[in-house]
This record gives sequence, structure tokens and C-alpha cells, in this order.
Amino acid sequence: MSTTEKTIPFYKMSGSGNDFIIIDNRQPKFDEADLTRMIVGACRRKMSAGADGLILVEDAQDVDFKWRFYNSDGSRAEMCGNGARCVSRFAFLEGIAGRALSFRTDAGPISAVVSDKKVKIKMTDPTDLEEEAFLELGETVLAYSTVNTGVPHAVIEVEDLAGVDVVTVGKEVRNHPAFTPNGTNANFIQLENDGTLSIRTYERGVEDETLACGTGNVAAALVASLKHGLESPVKLLTRSGEYLSIYFEKKGSLFSEVYLEGGARVIYKGELSPEAWQ
Repeated sequence: MSTTEKTIPFYKMSGSGNDFIIIDNRQPKFDEADLTRMIVGACRRKMSAGADGLILVEDAQDVDFKWRFYNSDGSRAEMCGNGARCVSRFAFLEGIAGRALSFRTDAGPISAVVSDKKVKIKMTDPTDLEEEAFLELGETVLAYSTVNTGVPHAVIEVEDLAGVDVVTVGKEVRNHPAFTPNGTNANFIQLENDGTLSIRTYERGVEDETLACGTGNVAAALVASLKHGLESPVKLLTRSGEYLSIYFEKKGSLFSEVYLEGGARVIYKGELSPEAWQ
């Protein structure tokens, strides 16, 4: 049956303000030819369910399940930390997995522990960490750090986070030739007096500022640990007003055993009608 002829059950979930449409696709729910149109249509704000991304949960033999993760523009992403926390709780609530579970992403296997409305996930080990580099944006030279925490991130420390034009500057960083061909996510952080970090993120694939970004929070915590000696766990205040905690082991400039912990809320359950993406 064509996707255009049937409804599709889904969960709407939020991980600290990063929101997702999650679909149990272990029994295929749609024609692959309709996939991009369905994702882009369903993720539209005000015109449909609206979300930063869409997650398909599918069968796998070596883990509890595998996912396909898509940004709201229909592009596929290797990893999403907040999405990983949400899909873990979804799998537990739907009886697909127990509280301790593992699943496969394009960035590698992820393990998680679900505890009530909080989920703690073990991230893949970070790669391509560069503590300081410089980026020319017109007449401005911007100091930044980079790290891949499943997807690439640039981390820029600022003194006045509230005053940053995240959309304008973030878009320039995301599309800068230094990050070709695939671009990067842009994170702006401010170190607070109590040792916590405040963070705002421009997300590749969403092409806008989001209320939270799990892999971006991990990137920010690791960079701040190197630059300021912050110890595990590092606590970050996201744009949504919720906190995420990052745990890690550090030897010199090498990080391992990296975990992301925070809330994963069920907003509602429903069915997407064909009109959601038409």
C-alpha cells in the first residue's frame, strides 16, 4: 500500500526541547519512494506535526534495534544525542527493549539506560578534536574548536551568549569552506561562574537554532574541559531551560567513556494522516 493511502502511528517526543517524530518501522509503514516527501512534510511547523527530526526504529540482529535518523530537511544524520535518548525511552515504553538496551546508528552502536523520564546514553568515542583554530567570517576572525561526537561540531566560546545572532553567525559557520563538503554544526558557549556552561546551537539539517543538541552539548563539554579544566560531569543549560549532563574519562587530551544524560519526554501519541505531508 502506498504511504499516501494510509495513516502512520507515531510518538512525538522531546529531549530537552529537541523534538522528534518516532515511528516503529519494524513492519514497514511506507514506500521508500515516499520517504523524503513524508519526512519533510511531517516535520513542518504549524502545517503538520512539526519536529527537528524523524526517527525510524527497525529490526536488527546484533542489538535491540537499529534506527534511521533524518533531519527535518530530509537529510540523513549519523547520530543525534537527544534523539538517541528519546528513541531509547520509546523502545522501552513500546516493549522493544528493556531499561538497559543497545541500538545501532550510522555512527556506531549506542547503549542506554532508561530511568523513569531520564535516559543516559553512552556515546561513541569523540574524534577529530582540535582545541583551537581560526575562521574568517568577512572582516571578523573567529576562534573555535572542533570535535566529532558522532557528527561534526564547531564550538565557539563567547562572553555574551544572549547577544549572539546564532542564526546568522551559525549559518555562516555551518556553510564555511573550512568545513566542506558536508558542513558542521555551530555551538556557542559561555562559561558561568558556577562552572556550568550555557549553550546555543545552530544545527545542520534543521538549518536553524534548536532548543537543544545532544551531540553539541557533548562537544561543548569536552572542549570546555580541555580549555578550562572542567571535571566530569559537566552540566550545561540549553536554550529550552533544561540541563544536560556530560560524563567522561580524560587522559591528557583524549576522552573516552563519554555519556549524555537528560530528560526524554513523551509529548503525545497519534497517527499521521496522508494530509500531514501532502
